[in-house]
Amino acid sequence: MDHAAPRIDDFETGVSADDGLELRVWLRLLTCSTLIERGVRQGLHRSFETTLPRFDVLAQLQRAGKPLSMGDLSRRLMVTNGNVTGLVDRLKSEGLVDRRRSDGDRRVQIVSLTPAGAASFERMAADNRRWVTGMMAGLSRKEKDALFALLGRLKSAVLDAGQTTEEANE
Repeated sequence: MDHAAPRIDDFETGVSADDGLELRVWLRLLTCSTLIERGVRQGLHRSFETTLPRFDVLAQLQRAGKPLSMGDLSRRLMVTNGNVTGLVDRLKSEGLVDRRRSDGDRRVQIVSLTPAGAASFERMAADNRRWVTGMMAGLSRKEKDALFALLGRLKSAVLDAGQTTEEANE
């Protein structure tokens, strides 16, 4: 009986050693991120009939611990204001967030979690932690610590390379 893992067509499909280690690492990271994100998306849909972008809006508001402007929320989510507007409109219509004009600048919209939004987010966040923990259950604590440290070093290297590239283009 063959116990080989099922074939998964993903970002790494068709990549060979000739493509270079840096490219293979990047595609492996992208594949892992996509697989984890898919699991979270499916869990959010199945358990809460919601989407990852809606969860992310609530998460950013909860993490901030204070109301955020639409611009700040967009920057934290790394999306455009237009993408956030529709999400906030739907969350507001469901009573999960409030949106009001800033007292200091009427052009600025301020978004905050409602008590119902905070409670809803806490339920989703607890399940999200459980899903992600389950997906990483095959790694030991030592392996997760090492992976976290290496990804931190990679993040710094990428940011440093980006600054160097920007400086070279000026």
